[in-house]
Amino acid sequence: MAARNATAAVIGAGDFIGGAIAKKFAAEGFTVFAGRRNGDKLSTLVADIEAAGGKVSARSLDARKEEDITAFLQEADRHAPLEVCIFNVGANVNFPFTETTERVFRKVWEMACYSGFLAGREAAKLMLPRGRGAIFFTGATASMRGGVGYAAFAAAKAGLRAVAQAAARELGPKNIHVAHLVIDSGVDTAWVRERIKEREGAEALAKLSPDRLMRPEAVADAYWALYQQPRDAWSSELEIRPFGEKW
Repeated sequence: MAARNATAAVIGAGDFIGGAIAKKFAAEGFTVFAGRRNGDKLSTLVADIEAAGGKVSARSLDARKEEDITAFLQEADRHAPLEVCIFNVGANVNFPFTETTERVFRKVWEMACYSGFLAGREAAKLMLPRGRGAIFFTGATASMRGGVGYAAFAAAKAGLRAVAQAAARELGPKNIHVAHLVIDSGVDTAWVRERIKEREGAEALAKLSPDRLMRPEAVADAYWALYQQPRDAWSSELEIRPFGEKW
């Protein structure tokens, strides 16, 4: 791989989607700054990236805290110009409407919407003086429509989508590529497989079609494709789903 004088920040560098994104951009020569709650859990990701010859710095951060986001992105930018910022915080919860507490609703909004606004704003502040950069946000089916039990999650994800749209219209003419990625599918993670087992049983999980869930690596590839788009054909939103997904 050819090393680049640029950093890619992944906020929400979890064990699946976020980790795959970090690995992809590291493999393409970026120095990756990976951040998540409980940063000690990033040790395996760091080892994998370094074993493949990539460069990565792991940090523990609370994306809901303005000072954490600001410090994290500024540190990345001091290392090398911040070229890409990907916001990938989840907060997928399911509660019946009347059992969704104020605390749950507010916390999910803070994690999936408010923290995305903070990340995008602070990344833009660093990119605008150079007149280049990319800011990407991870969305979900809930970004487009609410589902049973997903009032809090859908409200937060729809809000994040609106943040991305507003930022894209404002920052695009200034050569900052802003895009929102709608993952209209379950992603192949341990959490998703456990939910399938709970709802449909162990036998259904054992017979799970390989076309039903999306691989985290495929999400990472979609982000890389977005980053490579020429600026005369930028996407501000991209929907991805397995070919077998009903929609």
